[in-house]
Amino acid sequence: MTKIKNIPLQTKILGLISALILFIVILLAGIFAYLESVDTRDQVEQLALQSAKTISLLPELREAIEENDADSRFRPIAEQIKDQVNAADIVIEDRERIIYSHVNPGLVGQESIDPISYRALIFGGSNNFEVERDQGTMIIGKVPIIADYGEYTQIIGTVSVEFLERDIYQSIYERIRVIMIASLIVLLVGILGGIFLAKSIRKDTLGLEPHEIAALYRERNAILLSVKEGIIAIDENGWITLINHSAKSMLDFDEDNLIGQPLNQFLQQIQIDDVLQTGKSVNNAEVLINEKIFIFNIIPIIENGQVAGVVSSFRDKTELKNLMNTITEVREYSEGLRAQTHEYANKLFLLSGLLQLERYQDAFEFIQKESVTHKHQNQILFNQIHDANVQAILLGKIGKASEKKIYFEVDPDSYVDPLPSHIEAADAVVIIGNLIDNAFDAVEQQQEKKVAFSITDFGNDIIIEVTDNGKGIPNDKLDALFTMGYSSKGENRGFGLFNVKRIVESLGGTIEVSNEQESRTIFTVYLPKKIMG
Repeated sequence: MTKIKNIPLQTKILGLISALILFIVILLAGIFAYLESVDTRDQVEQLALQSAKTISLLPELREAIEENDADSRFRPIAEQIKDQVNAADIVIEDRERIIYSHVNPGLVGQESIDPISYRALIFGGSNNFEVERDQGTMIIGKVPIIADYGEYTQIIGTVSVEFLERDIYQSIYERIRVIMIASLIVLLVGILGGIFLAKSIRKDTLGLEPHEIAALYRERNAILLSVKEGIIAIDENGWITLINHSAKSMLDFDEDNLIGQPLNQFLQQIQIDDVLQTGKSVNNAEVLINEKIFIFNIIPIIENGQVAGVVSSFRDKTELKNLMNTITEVREYSEGLRAQTHEYANKLFLLSGLLQLERYQDAFEFIQKESVTHKHQNQILFNQIHDANVQAILLGKIGKASEKKIYFEVDPDSYVDPLPSHIEAADAVVIIGNLIDNAFDAVEQQQEKKVAFSITDFGNDIIIEVTDNGKGIPNDKLDALFTMGYSSKGENRGFGLFNVKRIVESLGGTIEVSNEQESRTIFTVYLPKKIMG
């Protein structure tokens, strides 16, 4: 089986064309030979019978038989007719079956031993016969010679025109030989055409054999399925020629048959036409599609100096950004714990100094004050907030606020049960963490730094609220606040609130921002406990 697959394409094409032409030639030659033999035989039988009838009507023949001199008087006429119709012999017999004329002079005057003469002599019928002779098979047309004596007619002999079957087939062979020569020419032309066809196909397939193309196709499919990046290929007209499963999944394409569809019908954000016209590649272009950030690389396909299409690969930057946000939050938790450890170490040093100075009352009051503060925080964090992820986030932010000398207050009325399963830990980290961090940044330059946090789950929504006493947000900037890249803190910023809004909306919630009196800014998030189908 492997040997058959490895046969070159040119050999296969030449073999197929040669075999096909040869089969057709043999088939047509066989059909022609059969039809020709049948038709020629019928023609010879008719010719033999018609010639015999014509001869039997000649007055010279009747006179020669009556005068018993047919051989000398009729032989020249018989020879002439025989040559004209290419007959093997013309035999004249009288009523007594005595041969009057024959190609063999030795048989003239002898009695015919041919058993077929009686049909013409007795019944007066004209018939064709096939008889075996020494020369071979003979096809004979025999008719009676009828003399008209006025009052009556009489059969006075028979005429037989004979054709040798071998001569008939010889003429057929001559015709078939002409056909075979023409067929050989057709075969040679077909082989030459096959050679040119095979070369043209090899050129179109870049010299690859069919089994190599099949192997490349299988490998291509396997690669496209294994690659996690999205891949889209289009032709020079902008029509999709290839799209892998990852591209469909990342771009949320529901249609199964996208091949042959214009790419601009599905993605207007990608400027494929510019690459098709200029032939210049595009590298690491960030494109926002369906609230997700993708990094595109667009490479033109150049063939004979012309742009024959474009291949575009892309990856989802949003997932990477989410991972970076999560890592950032974990780092902030560790920094918060470090800050708490540092803060408690300082407090322990203070207590140690007070005790060494024997200022026991001051030490006792300090411990009482810290105990009340932590008892109040723990009462809220562990008795009213029952979600472990929210507890962890707030513990980290409390430590961070303490290190930055920010008064961070968790609303005493806060209460929440474990978050619903559709709100994942990463979602809570992005929403709560970014809102509190933005509030810390907003109050950083204030003389009195205050940030408040509240979370409740009464009713059908989970309500998260973060308040700061920063400078506030100008009204003309509120609309651009959640736009990707917008930030008042410098370059490479502006992803926090954008991610917050994206996740809130993906969970079916809403986010609001308002400027209150006394330069207070309030961010409020509403997250439904159940996602409506």
